[in-house]
Amino acid sequence: MKNIQQWLKANKISEVECIVPDMSGVSRGKIMPAEKVSNEGDMRLPESIFTQTVTGSYAERAYAIANPTDIDMAMRPDPDTLRLVPWAKDPTAQVIHDSFYMDGKPVEIAPRYVLRNIIDLYHREGWQPIVAPELEFYLVKPNIDPDYPLQPPAGRSGRPEIGSQAYSIDAVNEFDLLFEDVYDYCEAQGIKIDNLIHEMGAAQMEINLLHGDPLVLADQAFLFKRTMREAALQHDVYATFMAKPMEDQPGSAMHIHQSVMDVDTGKNVFSDESGNSNNVFFAHIAGLQKYLPAAMSFLSPYVNSYRRIVRYGAAPINLQWGYDNRTVGLRVPHSKAQDRRVENRVAAADANPYIAIAASLACGYLGMKEGLTPTEPLATSAYELPIELPHDLFEALGLLNQSEPLQNLLGNKFTQVYTAIKETEFETFMRVISPWEREYLLLNV
Repeated sequence: MKNIQQWLKANKISEVECIVPDMSGVSRGKIMPAEKVSNEGDMRLPESIFTQTVTGSYAERAYAIANPTDIDMAMRPDPDTLRLVPWAKDPTAQVIHDSFYMDGKPVEIAPRYVLRNIIDLYHREGWQPIVAPELEFYLVKPNIDPDYPLQPPAGRSGRPEIGSQAYSIDAVNEFDLLFEDVYDYCEAQGIKIDNLIHEMGAAQMEINLLHGDPLVLADQAFLFKRTMREAALQHDVYATFMAKPMEDQPGSAMHIHQSVMDVDTGKNVFSDESGNSNNVFFAHIAGLQKYLPAAMSFLSPYVNSYRRIVRYGAAPINLQWGYDNRTVGLRVPHSKAQDRRVENRVAAADANPYIAIAASLACGYLGMKEGLTPTEPLATSAYELPIELPHDLFEALGLLNQSEPLQNLLGNKFTQVYTAIKETEFETFMRVISPWEREYLLLNV
């Protein structure tokens, strides 16, 4: 464990960004003088930061459930997350904090705690979950007026993309200077990038992170989003992880590769002694099939998230599974026995990585504990089959409310607060009259 004060002095740090990821994955917290930050931590924040919507307003019902007196939390820095802020002009560090009540008990509605709790459930079984997130995002031309549609930015050629350039090296090279900064910033923060590719959309990219412990990878995904947006701004470009930013382009996902290792042996519990898939692996897949619809609001947390769930839109529309089949919700890549895993392709890029990873692992855990059996693997296109996933956020929240096992696993207070926040966001959206409604309904109905 790092000694925070020693590290800050060794790196001549003058100030520290003390960060807490909120329900939306937004960085909350305080910027403090370096000399005031220690391993013990003495920062205080109100518990109500976990009842804020993505707009920054407070969800009154969530506020009442969490704690109507808005008590203070004791924030403790996690020394393992201490990093430089490489784009800051003055020597600046950042450290992610965990949340506790004054009696020392953890704040159970904190997203980082929710993930820790699911990891602990695996540990009690002698298992270590392993994940590898893949984050898709768009680079877009700066847009300060939300009434105007987004457009691809111009690269070094001076021209924007006009069509699909999937896997194009040259299309990525259009933004070489930007990605050179991204790689430098990530290296300085210990964010371990596996590879960078161009996705199907115009100026749509994907960053894959190296596999590892779920909490470590959630921290890296959380920090990468912030890093990518900051680097893009320095090059007069926006980077957005919005699930469906442009109507004629594919949506952006956060694919979650997940596997489970035996703590004692280090072997993949999804493989038998002969190296073949075993019943534990199939039960994990079956758990994802059974419980992901109820977990959908964690993986697709906004109204916009569901715009990517359309037939032939590159995103899955159901929870079929198959070997090396990119049309299904649950893909099993070709791999050796030790690397056997399932790729959850349902989650959107706008999801809070802590919550999405926790929910995905929780679904697989329930399948393993219940000994479930999945459907037969699909060898054809899943796009030809019926849509099985919720059509919108309101439906997803209803399914969550009906799933007692998932609520119990993730925490009843957490799911109640989360639901209240999402209901508030949905109600806010329903007050907005869209241009489509004015265009087609104003004089025709």
